[in-house]
Amino acid sequence: MAVDVDALVDRRRLRRKVTFWRVATFLVIAIALVAGISYVSGVSDLSKRSAHVARIPIEGVIIEDRKTLKMIEKIAKSEAVKGVVISINSPGGSTTGGEALYEALRELAEKKPVVAEIRTVGTSAGYMVALSADHIVARYNTITGSIGVLFQYGNIEKLLDTVGVKMEAVKSAPLKAEPDFYSPTTPETRAMLDSMVQDSYNWFVGLVAERRDLDAAKAKELADGRVLTGHLALDEKLIDAIGGEDKAIDWLESEKGVKADLPVVTWTTKENIEELPFSARISREFGKGVGSTLLNPINDAKGLIPRGLTLDGLVSVWQASDAADNKP
Repeated sequence: MAVDVDALVDRRRLRRKVTFWRVATFLVIAIALVAGISYVSGVSDLSKRSAHVARIPIEGVIIEDRKTLKMIEKIAKSEAVKGVVISINSPGGSTTGGEALYEALRELAEKKPVVAEIRTVGTSAGYMVALSADHIVARYNTITGSIGVLFQYGNIEKLLDTVGVKMEAVKSAPLKAEPDFYSPTTPETRAMLDSMVQDSYNWFVGLVAERRDLDAAKAKELADGRVLTGHLALDEKLIDAIGGEDKAIDWLESEKGVKADLPVVTWTTKENIEELPFSARISREFGKGVGSTLLNPINDAKGLIPRGLTLDGLVSVWQASDAADNKP
């Protein structure tokens, strides 16, 4: 009987130990989650509170992104930012997306010295963004230019005829919802679209002439959609110097008095998991696991949407079909 009592006591002690460690483990995870959330929400900005040069990456297809615009506003207000490098690697995107970035960066340039570095490619709306800087550098073989505006649409009238489908519409006016995809484009519709494209094109050419100090005729000559290497762009005065980020930093130092020993800190709306502490990584991965369960069906559904439909309206993009595949 004594043996049974001892065994019972041992079992109770074991249960208490297991319960203790379960509670302790739970508390550790909870603290890690709270610490991680706290870090992601603000503590990660500690490196941005001391004097530095801000790097703004503009990558992939350009669309109007409110988060990026708000980030640019924050950079403009930051006393720690002494200079800005716009790091561009983009074939372009929507004209309004490029316009929004251009305007936000011009406002930033009124408060901070801004230089643009075009990396592998900076064409169409990507080059439009570069125009916002007061100095542009690019590599010798960087692809740039492609100044122009594009409006594309398809027509599947013959396909619908083949499968026996007829589309009809009742409109308030002939140009409503034109062009469509199931009937020939009328001269009136084509004239309307041409007017839109030319209006955006003239605006773009005006930016090039103004920002690059070119006469209108020369700017229009270069705005025939051609792409150029960085070397040729330098000859045509579309950029100011050949080089990479080091060359851009040199300009900030020599022309704008930015201190040579300042670190360059990337500002982005995306968090870098490698820069997060262990507790923040636990928080992020925990949330990612739950979020992916909820969002995967939605992301799978997105795969059914044709890539050509991801950019609405007028676009300033070099090789639009390839640009949709370009990922940051």
